[in-house]
Amino acid sequence: MVLEDPPATSPPDELTAAHQHTDAAQLVGDERLPCGRMVSHVWERARTTDDQTDAHTTGCAFCRQAIEGLTALDHTTRTLRAERPSARTVADRVVRAVRAEARLGQMLPLDDPMQELRIAETTVAKVLRRAADRIPGVRAAGCRLTPDDAGAKVTITMTLAATLDQPLPIRAAEVRRAVAYASAHEIGLAVNSIDLWIESELEPMTSAASAEPSSLNGTRT
Repeated sequence: MVLEDPPATSPPDELTAAHQHTDAAQLVGDERLPCGRMVSHVWERARTTDDQTDAHTTGCAFCRQAIEGLTALDHTTRTLRAERPSARTVADRVVRAVRAEARLGQMLPLDDPMQELRIAETTVAKVLRRAADRIPGVRAAGCRLTPDDAGAKVTITMTLAATLDQPLPIRAAEVRRAVAYASAHEIGLAVNSIDLWIESELEPMTSAASAEPSSLNGTRT
């Protein structure tokens, strides 16, 4: 798809007015976060409320990540509107922003005898978060991978939200097994250790809308 410059018959002031009230949440669409809150609700509270008074937002990794991303997007769109660039300029900047957001991250070593194969960090993190999400009562919020000094193995550090209908050590053991299996059998990654941080509580869900996390102050397992 090629974006053309706006026709000369469309005054810049009219184009600016048409988008004056565009909000970051509208640009990305509305959806429900894993914690159960809607993106629009999280963004509205962040703009109108001191989130230090909102225990949910303060303790929820999903909400914090959404707010950080929407804040950056909102700043970018406001800057573009103020500068009134052409559609071509907007397209170029959007492409650069998307490429930066979708960066591959560092290249990690696979468990290859020749030590010649590498895989992008973001690809590994996506697979491992999906493996953790398969465990009932668990949602993965973040995944960081750190190669060792020899560059042969990695340490996996994952942040989670979990229900408390089972003891956390049992839940963590299930997640660790799932992540270890995915690392070895789906990716072929040599792992030093798997560190889990449970940051938020998920209420046992009868529907996706009923999950409301509260902070567990970064419980490590």
